[in-house]
Amino acid sequence: MKEETLRTTEFKIEGLDCPEESKLIENRLKNFQGVRSITPNFVQGKVKIVHENDIDSKLLASEIEATGLRVLTDKVESGEESSKRDLNRVLGLVGSSGALLTLGLIVRWAGAPANISTLLFVGSILLGGALIAPKAFRAILSRTLDMNVLMTAAVTGAAVIGEWAEAAAVVFLFSFSEYLERFSIARARKAVDSLLNLTPPVALVKDDSGFTEKPVSEVKVGDLIQVRAGDRIPIDGTVTQGASSVDQSPITGESVPVEKNRGDAVFAGTINGEGALEIVATKAASDSALAGIVRLVEDAQGERAPAQRFVDRFAAVYTPAVFILAVGMLVIMPTFFGGAWSIWLYRSLVLLVIACPCALVISTPVSMVSGLTAMAKKGVLVKGGTHLEALGKIRALAVDKTGTITEGKPKVTGVFPMNGKSENEILTIAASLDASSNHPLAEAVMKYADEKNVQYVEAANMKAISGMGVRGQIDGHDYFLGNHHFVEKLGICSKELEALLSEIEASAQSVIVVGHAPHGAGDEEVLGVLSVADTVRKESKAALAAIHSAGIKAVVMLSGDNTRTAGVIASQVGIDDARGNLLPEDKINAVRDLVKQYRYVAMIGDGVNDAPAMAAATVGIAMGSVGTDTAIEVADVTLMNDDLSKVAEAILTGRRTLRVIQFNIGFALIVKFAFLGLALMGISSLWLAILADTGATLLVIANALRLLRS
Repeated sequence: MKEETLRTTEFKIEGLDCPEESKLIENRLKNFQGVRSITPNFVQGKVKIVHENDIDSKLLASEIEATGLRVLTDKVESGEESSKRDLNRVLGLVGSSGALLTLGLIVRWAGAPANISTLLFVGSILLGGALIAPKAFRAILSRTLDMNVLMTAAVTGAAVIGEWAEAAAVVFLFSFSEYLERFSIARARKAVDSLLNLTPPVALVKDDSGFTEKPVSEVKVGDLIQVRAGDRIPIDGTVTQGASSVDQSPITGESVPVEKNRGDAVFAGTINGEGALEIVATKAASDSALAGIVRLVEDAQGERAPAQRFVDRFAAVYTPAVFILAVGMLVIMPTFFGGAWSIWLYRSLVLLVIACPCALVISTPVSMVSGLTAMAKKGVLVKGGTHLEALGKIRALAVDKTGTITEGKPKVTGVFPMNGKSENEILTIAASLDASSNHPLAEAVMKYADEKNVQYVEAANMKAISGMGVRGQIDGHDYFLGNHHFVEKLGICSKELEALLSEIEASAQSVIVVGHAPHGAGDEEVLGVLSVADTVRKESKAALAAIHSAGIKAVVMLSGDNTRTAGVIASQVGIDDARGNLLPEDKINAVRDLVKQYRYVAMIGDGVNDAPAMAAATVGIAMGSVGTDTAIEVADVTLMNDDLSKVAEAILTGRRTLRVIQFNIGFALIVKFAFLGLALMGISSLWLAILADTGATLLVIANALRLLRS
């Protein structure tokens, strides 16, 4: 089946708050003809299905509802309304179950007839069991052995041997754990949804009668919008009138407002300062930078990180293994080793409770969502748990120079004519060759030529020479612009030229050599040199110090600029190693060498030119990418502004997330195996086992949610 015949349908599912429910959908649809992939996201309560184009989405919805889950539609209610209603329902059932359990214990302690306390315990079981039994039934129908089946079996067994109080305690504690799980998921979901609330629902759009309120979803590209002082900007656009400072922290994490004037870009969700602005919409609401951030965060939650895949594999083996052990204990021990059946049945039931992997299963995804959301609020977008986990393992960092360590806005500082040419002639040739380029050095040349009122025409037959320069025709003559490496390769770097280039490069400036390219019987000839300076970012030195403090062993600069200039800048900001005169393929090889040496390596670039090197790294990080779709596509991590200090924060958050996940998994496993041993020795009880599981679940959730405050 060709890829273009496939489409993706997303469903919002009521009650999809746990990996157990998502497995029901996966098991139901994995063999459904025409379905290619199923990506459940229980944190967002959604499932994405890639399927053949001719499959009706209503058919898929009916298959999902066949599992007992409910597909929500916009016409019925929002996911938020459903989640709130469901959470209140669960709280009511859990509270009632706990009240009856407490009352039953009091009645029994007071010496009342046993029938009264038993009746109260049964009521507690029925109320709490309303959350467990339906899920267990659905799991059995789909031939899945999940925690709800284990709990139902344990409670039924306890009731059979007359342990009504323990059965009620197990149901209450497990249903309470269910409530805590849903509450934590709702909190994580709310943190993500808060990103959506950054955009106001309406915009002041200009029409024949002036500026009129209109739903943001109806704003079209080209519409003129008014944003009053103090209001949130509703749409991505360009300022056409007015001046103001704009708080971009909701998108980029910048702590200082940014001045905006006519021609500057503004973004949906940011906060206008003291001045009124008129902006022209450049994107629809669904295509804004903020909408892209929300989509990226939501998609990232559906990706299983390595730690989560380990937990899934472990739980898939551990749960049935303990279940088989429990059945084996019930059959083998009283038959061959003696002892009452009721005693061994009770111990088997304890094992069933211990087999429940709730704390283990919930530990990783809640940690990942908390970490991803915390990063997004700081203006750092991570494409998924895999990359967030990889960030926590980074040991070396490769960085591009232009636009990363430096401002990326170079200026021409000098013109050096040679071979009888004038400064005006050199600038005319350079401007003609750079007229169609958007490279930072070309923009510097064009700006300088305009300042000098140089007249030029766009060169013909332009050809880029990767990593070295360009060439083209002006009035039938071939010319070139190139770097130091280019003229050396052409073999025309004379002693005089070499001395000039070395002198310029020694002062951390770049060179642009202007020359006559070979044509006909003519030879190459250098006509002049332009010196260009690119200032170091003011935060680069402190940011790189923070990166080293975050545990990075080596920071290496990879630049297409000359080695001397790269070295001078590296020494100014505290970079360990600088490599210059690198072509794109040289950067790739350098990154691969670093990966061999350090294993986990991040590469920071502009997200476009450095894409191949970023792809070769463990983690690719794009700088300065507000509204740049290309950067978001090619990078694993996107910094929504030009602040290099965010890299250290991202690495530290990745490490904190990794530590939280490792602790949660280790803690859950230790608790499980400890109570497994106690159960085999006959020491543990049903209520103690479920209390330990509930306590472990609560602790790992609370530990994971700490990341939201990172």
